[in-house]
Amino acid sequence: MRSLLPCLLSAIALLASGQAGAQSGAMIEGVQMPAWIERNEGGAAPRRIPVSPGIALKAGDTLSTGPGSRLLVKLSEGSLVKLGENASLQLNELEPSDSLFKAALGVLQGAFRFTTAAVAKNRRRDITIGVATVTAGIRGTDLWGKSSPDKQIVCLIEGKVEVGAPGEAPVEMDQPRQFYQREKGTTAPVGIVEAAQLAEWARETEIEAGKGATRRGGKWNVDLLSADSQNVALGVYEQVRAAGYAAEIFPVLKEEKRLYLVRIRNLPSKKEAQALAAQLRGKYGAAEPKVSS
Repeated sequence: MRSLLPCLLSAIALLASGQAGAQSGAMIEGVQMPAWIERNEGGAAPRRIPVSPGIALKAGDTLSTGPGSRLLVKLSEGSLVKLGENASLQLNELEPSDSLFKAALGVLQGAFRFTTAAVAKNRRRDITIGVATVTAGIRGTDLWGKSSPDKQIVCLIEGKVEVGAPGEAPVEMDQPRQFYQREKGTTAPVGIVEAAQLAEWARETEIEAGKGATRRGGKWNVDLLSADSQNVALGVYEQVRAAGYAAEIFPVLKEEKRLYLVRIRNLPSKKEAQALAAQLRGKYGAAEPKVSS
């Protein structure tokens, strides 16, 4: 019989990482699943686990999203990083400090948005974002970008950004809707994108209402399964997590009978919990998910 103990220990470790947010350079704020984090720990093989709100991030982590997914990350200096579907982001450097916040982020594929909150604009920081071979230096900026095998785009929404590729002089953009594009290794002249196109791009990285996204501090749950068999519960738990959904497993007592509950927490509203329950109904061994608070 498989043991529940490793699952419980994993949950405790993730909780501890969430509580360590004050010392962390970044934290997961919201997830429209499926999404994963890949982390190297103590020289062991990388662990790939589903992302849940409250996880504290560190240098070396890689975040990835699946089809229809979105991810919201908050840096400790106040800025927000958003990822669209089928995207991958490496946290190459994260150095939280009151004197100088340093970060180097690498967008391997997919769409992203970096937004500096008003409270963070006066903070001293050194942040760069790599979009494949293109590098953008951040200066109090709101920008959007996307990386695909043959094309990289960086579009300025507000502020200033210096963008460049190896072997080329960097270009400064300081006008809203200016965009830099590099396709098949060739850089195009900086242009101005239409407002409608920018709005369409921006939607690619926004968590969508009514799609069952989890948020830090959410009080609603989706109970996927309640079983008296530990093995049955573990089977569902493992399937759901492998698919990129941050399920947890709990032993509970009901009418003096021990049951094993598989649950996804942190839904911000009943409506979002119902949406997630509908998405997962009949999948991964979860026949009839139920909403609870």
